[in-house]
Amino acid sequence: MRELLDYRSEFPILEHTTYLINHSLAAMPRRAEERLAEYARTWSERGIRAWGEGWWTTPITVGDQVGRIVGAPPGTTVMHQNVAIAEAVALSCFLPPDPARNRVVYEQGNFPSVRYLYQAQPELEVVVCDDDEAIVDAIDERTLLVPISHVLFKTAEIQRVEPIVRRAHEAGAHVILDCYQSAGIVPVDVTALGVDFAVGGSVKWLCGGPGNGWLYVRPDLAERLEPTYTGWQAHETPFAFEPEMRYAGGAARFLTGTPNVPAHYAATAGYDLIEEIGAERIRANSLRQTQLLIDLADEAGFAVNSPREPERRGGTVTVHVPDFPAVHRELTERQILCDFRPDAGIRLGPHYYTSDDELRHVIAEIGEILSSGAHERHLGVVAQH
Repeated sequence: MRELLDYRSEFPILEHTTYLINHSLAAMPRRAEERLAEYARTWSERGIRAWGEGWWTTPITVGDQVGRIVGAPPGTTVMHQNVAIAEAVALSCFLPPDPARNRVVYEQGNFPSVRYLYQAQPELEVVVCDDDEAIVDAIDERTLLVPISHVLFKTAEIQRVEPIVRRAHEAGAHVILDCYQSAGIVPVDVTALGVDFAVGGSVKWLCGGPGNGWLYVRPDLAERLEPTYTGWQAHETPFAFEPEMRYAGGAARFLTGTPNVPAHYAATAGYDLIEEIGAERIRANSLRQTQLLIDLADEAGFAVNSPREPERRGGTVTVHVPDFPAVHRELTERQILCDFRPDAGIRLGPHYYTSDDELRHVIAEIGEILSSGAHERHLGVVAQH
């Protein structure tokens, strides 16, 4: 078994940066470039024949690989461009809603893209809750959908999914679980959780790059729901070019138009590594390193805006210091890549290829920046943005 730090050689950017922004855009695996070259070579040499030789089915074959990572059975997970599209496809199964069941209940901390989608639907009544406990209390017989985040993007707090799913199903509502900030760093089993839908993407912990959103549909629902946000790939016989829709079986009916083939090629390099290492091993290392970050931040006197309880903490530690946007800008100039979120602080996201010394380095650099005032030259620039 390879040591986790042995995987550093798989990620070229680690050679010249301290890369702690895996919660936003994970480092590119070296093999992703090889897969993209394979895609280009296939296009060059096989031309139109490439569609019948594998391109057309990548949303399903690559989706199955994601499914293995998140505990989904084969044939229940398909690829989309991003989570907004994946959730829009799921939502379209229920529009227009019955006026007696038209409520969407979700949490204030959900990623904005998800919130915008539901707020834009005039037929829906949106109920916004402060936390996961409030979601349970808000679900009633008028609730149609409950889109929730497994891990909140600002604080990396893991949500208590099971009580929400239980209450939603008691009330006849459907749960859509956003796994974007969990898949690849926190073990996920969508089957065990019993969610109706799950969505996610590959930009972050899965190391799969952009253009690779995914949608899981519970098998029994996939056989009877009919999404109205659809396209020709969702047809039972797409190359018959029939004038009327006949839905394909299973999750394939939740596809839309022509697939994003190059993105799918690139994504598999990251997925392969996640499968090779295993989610449980990645999680154990993540818990150890995020605890180290918290301890280092405490020693430095920095506030921590992420959960201290291991069972409630995802893969990111958010550190709050004075003038953190300017501090972040100075860190970037020092080749320490992280990010920040308003009202939260600097987000630090180590992954399985991160060394402990890098964590010590970033906290020490934040301290030096603050004590020396190096960040002050950025204050005016930050204020303009």
